[in-house]
Amino acid sequence: MRAARLSVVTAVATAAALTAVTGCTEKSKADGDGAIKVTAADAKCDTSTKSVPAGQVSLSIENKGSKATEVEILFPDDRIVSEKENIGPGTKYRLTAEIKAGSYEIACRPGMKGHGVRQKLTVTGSGKVTKRDPQLDKAVAAYRAYAQEQADQTLPKVETFTNAIKAGNLKAAQDAYAPSRVGWERTEPIAESFGDIDPKTDTRADGLEKGQKWTGWHALEKALWQDKKIGPAQKTLADQLVTDLKDWQQRVGKAEITPTSMANGAKELLDEVATGKVTGEEDRYSHTDLSDFKANVEGAEKAYELLKPVAQKNDKALTTELDQQFASLNTTLDKYRTKSTSDGFVSYDKVTKEQRKELSDAVNALAEPLSKLAAAVVK
Repeated sequence: MRAARLSVVTAVATAAALTAVTGCTEKSKADGDGAIKVTAADAKCDTSTKSVPAGQVSLSIENKGSKATEVEILFPDDRIVSEKENIGPGTKYRLTAEIKAGSYEIACRPGMKGHGVRQKLTVTGSGKVTKRDPQLDKAVAAYRAYAQEQADQTLPKVETFTNAIKAGNLKAAQDAYAPSRVGWERTEPIAESFGDIDPKTDTRADGLEKGQKWTGWHALEKALWQDKKIGPAQKTLADQLVTDLKDWQQRVGKAEITPTSMANGAKELLDEVATGKVTGEEDRYSHTDLSDFKANVEGAEKAYELLKPVAQKNDKALTTELDQQFASLNTTLDKYRTKSTSDGFVSYDKVTKEQRKELSDAVNALAEPLSKLAAAVVK
């Protein structure tokens, strides 16, 4: 789940489509090592250059503000080319992207809300990206098929969930909630790239922008577990969720996917775990966080496995470490499996502070090497 941007909803409806992608570093007139230096603060977003050649581009980001920020490369219609959320005050991050010629914006979003502070970025050249290993094209095609498969499998599960709501069956709706989210959580970076779908389907109450109506899974989650009621409003929300997810299903095949967007997306899924699932904030009413947690890890691991043949040729030590850390995290997660719940995991409110720390440590141990995957596939 990412914070909503209401501007996306109106912008996407009228914007002309462009073609671009996500991924890593080419020498430019930017920073000394070829990266665009991005200095974020509470009211500014300074960039070291306004123009770079098409191909592999890196942002060297430093947050000098007092709030966690999000930095994005955006199409003019607000679709996301690449992004990094939750860059804490005083911290740095390197974001790698593969971009075609065209007009873009770099946005810094203090507090990860609102339109953000933006700078124009012109990408020059033939519009073609650097020639790459044919195995990477196979990886992209396989990941696109995987994402579509997840969307196709999600809709029947969502309809089971929403049909229970429309039938007024509280227990059946509760049981169907977590399973309905698995395919979405495995491929969430693709949904987020469209800009307008995620805010309608997966926003928590504390992520709402001013004036935004609360819709989607978590509004229904609150009604089912905290309020323990199903009324006309919830039945309307159920219908809207199906409509919005059918829109997502239809758009998945048109998503812009590159090797580096896959790698960055895998890291974003781990960030989702660290900032929402481990803390218990994501499914705060149902406490089904571990189901979402596992789905995020599965999605990240799928992207990694498809990219691994090329990454292994370029950085064998990295893939060895990633194999070990994925295995370790999955082993840790498996401790919390149970047959007594519909989602197959213990309720997260039963997980102790010490156990959450163990889960967090395992996530962090994987996130650090995973952040290097994008650079490894474009060496």
